[in-house]
Amino acid sequence: MTEAVKPSSSHRNGGRQRWEQLVLLIPALWLGVFFLIPFLIVLKISLSQTAIAQPPYLPVLDLTTGWQGLRDFIAGLSLETYTTLVSDALYATSYVRSLAIAALSTLLLLLIGYPIAYGIARAARSVQLILVMAVFLPFLTAFLIRIYAWINILQREGLLNDVLIALGIIGAPLVWLASDTAIIIGIVYSYLPFMVLPLYASLEKIDESLLEAAADLGCPQWRAFWLVTVPLSVPGIIAGAMLCFIPIAGEFVIPDLLGGSSALMIGQTLWIEFFQNKDWPVASAIAIALLVILSVPIVIYQHLQMRALERR
Repeated sequence: MTEAVKPSSSHRNGGRQRWEQLVLLIPALWLGVFFLIPFLIVLKISLSQTAIAQPPYLPVLDLTTGWQGLRDFIAGLSLETYTTLVSDALYATSYVRSLAIAALSTLLLLLIGYPIAYGIARAARSVQLILVMAVFLPFLTAFLIRIYAWINILQREGLLNDVLIALGIIGAPLVWLASDTAIIIGIVYSYLPFMVLPLYASLEKIDESLLEAAADLGCPQWRAFWLVTVPLSVPGIIAGAMLCFIPIAGEFVIPDLLGGSSALMIGQTLWIEFFQNKDWPVASAIAIALLVILSVPIVIYQHLQMRALERR
């Protein structure tokens, strides 16, 4: 009997390479369809001018007119909407306020989430999964229901004022709603799992023998924490900070329900321009500018990561 012909190694490697290329093509197509194409559409609208029509902006590309229509379309694009963003203090104030609230909320999330993640990572293996589920369990409830619950808690006759008065901390009910404090409380509550999970994943991987070695060398426990645990958990800190800071900066629902109308975050300003003012070009320009601003920390982080890898 003749032996079966075995496929050569080059044939197997070629098939593996084609399979890897196909696997890489799927996320590339996903990003192209659901990110790049929508981004280009929004970018085009941001370079247009407002018009009372359907769609409510000009110019509109008409492929039936041929090259002349394409030339007219390109000639009609302008940077007027971006000039409006720079010249009007309303938009600058909204951006600064959004970034400030996002930064403060992210810091509070880190201060609250780190001890929680550290406690979970140092718990027994059999209990860690239960503790992680306990962190996420309240967030299985619908998002809007939880925010409306905070409205009842923070109102003048709400639970928070009742508890503070019962404890003797305050003598009269305080106004919590329609303030930055209410916004920050709602944001910290809503985004806490997004900070705890990456921190826990980073802390759980730390080799405890490093802490034992530090203790053997006479390092106090608090100093070993700052010199060993915290530096090794930096990737989790950065990941958690980005997972929270980026969506918080563009948050709309929480500021709209818990905040006031005197000072708006950029998500509220974008909603007003798009749905109330029907100014699609300005709304698109706001979105593009926000995307560029939020891309800066990501680019800086990637640059630092590349430099760290080159030093190794």
